[in-house]
Amino acid sequence: MAREVFISATNCITPLGFDVASNIKNIESGISGIRRYENEMLEKPFYAAMIDDETLNTAFAKITPLQNFSRLEKMMILALHPIVKENLTERTGFILSTTKGNVTALENPSEKNFQQAHLHQLAKNIADFFQFKTEPIVVSNACVSGILAVSIAKRLIQAEMFDEVFIVAGDEVSEFVLSGFNSFQAMSDAPCKPYSANRNGVSLGEATAAALVTSDKENAKVKVLGDGSINDANHISGPSRTGEGLFRSIESAFSEAKIDRNQIGYISAHGTATPFNDEMEAIAFNRLGLENIPVNSLKGFFGHTLGASGLLETVIAIESAHQNKLFASLGFDEIGVSQPINIIAEDKVAEIQYFLKTASGFGGCNTAVLFEKMK
Repeated sequence: MAREVFISATNCITPLGFDVASNIKNIESGISGIRRYENEMLEKPFYAAMIDDETLNTAFAKITPLQNFSRLEKMMILALHPIVKENLTERTGFILSTTKGNVTALENPSEKNFQQAHLHQLAKNIADFFQFKTEPIVVSNACVSGILAVSIAKRLIQAEMFDEVFIVAGDEVSEFVLSGFNSFQAMSDAPCKPYSANRNGVSLGEATAAALVTSDKENAKVKVLGDGSINDANHISGPSRTGEGLFRSIESAFSEAKIDRNQIGYISAHGTATPFNDEMEAIAFNRLGLENIPVNSLKGFFGHTLGASGLLETVIAIESAHQNKLFASLGFDEIGVSQPINIIAEDKVAEIQYFLKTASGFGGCNTAVLFEKMK
């Protein structure tokens, strides 16, 4: 019988706050981190959720006087710091999840900066700060990276390679990311509106999130019941129009979890507010008979935080389940997908015992993980 796997500690660093409680408070108040910005590289202003540098540096200075860290590294260390315990052992794993990592190091080309841009170097820098005893593992699979890291941690624990795994996930709104999404004409000219009829693209965001995945049931927030990760092999930047990869990922997660689909109280979906992503998700949910399950996207609060999004949104979903409260999908107005789905238009109280987290990304990647709330 496979080992049971749980999440027992979480944290997040976002424009809405530098801990989980602050983020939840702002979500309950309907406050978004998305603001209007300008960059001389772009012809038009853009909307994004970005962390204030002064606030970040002040918070970082409170935990260490060291200054030889990049901006993203500071964000990641701040996310991990409250949950990493002392006396880490060889039975403790460490996963770093990101889409682009320290890509800003390449803005000033040099041999040192080229080295800092390598993802394994980013992971080593964070691991060395906390003195992890094991080799760090990097998960970089586009925008499913954050939730995929949970899936991988679960499997490593079930394979008895580790007893616990710390995860940190994060990305920045860099000029590289801005130029990439702008070239795809995928950026919204206003704060994003997931699943809405007048949605026209993403609002980017930056954040870091951290979680402890463990075989120890004590103090557990949720149990990880099942997972699936399937690539639809459709296109480098466009998902399968039938939602095939997401459909199979969710189907795989249910197969392992062995729970009835009607038991699900909530779906924390990807919901980027692009025409094809939201449509594909709606089709996949309908194919699985999940069209009546309450669903939201948190992109209206945080923007699309790339490799951080799946873990960040899981952290918020865990709190949603423990509060038995469904948070509104901010920005949603009029349904704009061809299949009916139950978008959460306003905060409401609801019993949540089981919930599903999904994510999709460039290259056709899809991941789904099912969770059970622990009492």
